[in-house]
Amino acid sequence: MLNLEHIGMVFAPGTPDENRALKDVNLCVNKGDFITVIGSNGAGKSTLYNVIAGTLTPTSGRILLDTSALAENRNPSGVRDITRDKEYRRAHYIGRIFQNPLLGTAGKMSLEDNMMICSRKGYKGLKISLNHAMRDYFKSRLEELGMGLENRLRDNVEQFSGGQRQALTLLMAVMSRPALLLLDEHTAALDPANADLVMELTLKFAASYGLTVMMITHNMNHALEYGNRLLMMDSGEIILDINQAEKRRLTMDTLIQRFRSIKQQSLVSDRMLLQ
Repeated sequence: MLNLEHIGMVFAPGTPDENRALKDVNLCVNKGDFITVIGSNGAGKSTLYNVIAGTLTPTSGRILLDTSALAENRNPSGVRDITRDKEYRRAHYIGRIFQNPLLGTAGKMSLEDNMMICSRKGYKGLKISLNHAMRDYFKSRLEELGMGLENRLRDNVEQFSGGQRQALTLLMAVMSRPALLLLDEHTAALDPANADLVMELTLKFAASYGLTVMMITHNMNHALEYGNRLLMMDSGEIILDINQAEKRRLTMDTLIQRFRSIKQQSLVSDRMLLQ
């Protein structure tokens, strides 16, 4: 569904500060994949996401998207090169949720207005309007969260907790029917109870809507437990791409051993080891 071919990303090229953040990255994401992505700080995970989402244009390589994976109302026309597409254009088919729960919603706007913006995604002009039918639709979707937000449509989102806002961000991302959903440590800033709830909703929506998901996590237990593939990044490279059958046999110890055998060094991120 998505192919990254020989992607390189170099910051400050030709200067003393040159940084090769991505090095000849090749990745094929299949429709329906749930891929967990791990790696220590500076491994290239966020840069990879920025390149996929269009926040950054890669220095080299190309990105291909199979548009047949998109919703029917988006006029699929086969595989196309999206390497130079701007971020706002890719937002029609690539959703992204950040670690900070405040980034995915407009706090000064009401809940129903936030959901209207989401519903207009992909439309030109004001083809839909807020009416009783739309409010009933929003309520039915919000009931899926089990948080009582269906009774707070007129409240400004800034009144909600971080867990409620992140769950709402997840729901709105799903409502826009993305071809690919990028989760960037989307539960890391939440308390344990809300983190568990948002993760449960993530798994529920991924299964119910057949989403294609990539999830960055520093929690190695989550990386092993969730999804059908596991990527490990280090120094701007994908050093492991583990399929579902192999993933089921892995433990944290064997994963660390695999890393050491490839890199000939210890896995130095205490955060990865302790969670």
